Amino acid sequence: MENVILHKADTRGNANHGWLQSFHTFSFANYHNPERMNFGVLRVLNDDTVSAGMGFGTHPHNDMEIVSIPLEGDLEHQDSMGNKTVIKNGDIQIMSAGTGIRHSEYNKNKDEQVKFLQIWIIPNKQNVTPRYDQITLNPEERHNKLQQILSPNPEDAGVWIHQDAWFHLGKFDKDVATEYQFKKSGNGLYVFVLNGDITINDQKLNTRDGLGIWNTDKISIKADSQAEFLLMEVPMEI
Repeated sequence: MENVILHKADTRGNANHGWLQSFHTFSFANYHNPERMNFGVLRVLNDDTVSAGMGFGTHPHNDMEIVSIPLEGDLEHQDSMGNKTVIKNGDIQIMSAGTGIRHSEYNKNKDEQVKFLQIWIIPNKQNVTPRYDQITLNPEERHNKLQQILSPNPEDAGVWIHQDAWFHLGKFDKDVATEYQFKKSGNGLYVFVLNGDITINDQKLNTRDGLGIWNTDKISIKADSQAEFLLMEVPMEI
């Protein structure tokens, strides 16, 4: 029998720092909810909006796979590995923090906010050499189909991380339907709706809702309006 957990958009933790508006699906910083610590190895799902000219100063990470998916605007990234890049809508960025990195993220635009998802995945290897990668995705490859954007395999489509996880993006027109087949037995799937309305199996979801499903090997997806969504398949055992 499949297990399901529903996180409606308005039940998320919220931190408003003025320059940063952040919604936390799972416990993060000052938001602590013992029932919302993680979904398997998916530890953080933050939905961040950064004001014009503002950003995160240099700060450290270690032993975490950190995925950034920009939704709007441009975010400048700088790190202790010597990378200085800009990520924008259509890109995906990965950092394997491993033995330790320091980085900063800034919105250098003076008149435009930045929106991005910050996702932390607990890795299956500790103390790896820190690593950075970013790629630009082709949005046409998710129109009415599922576009793989992350996997454990360097030779596959998308970026890769130190974990048996697969991410897909979909941008579906109304009434388009498909099935998602799990890649690995024992994994769970966390669905996050970027915008629009979709039905996963029999559960209706709206913008910024999240749904976790495990103990099954496939799900059905149907768009009830024009909709964009992110699928994150992750191991349930940490």
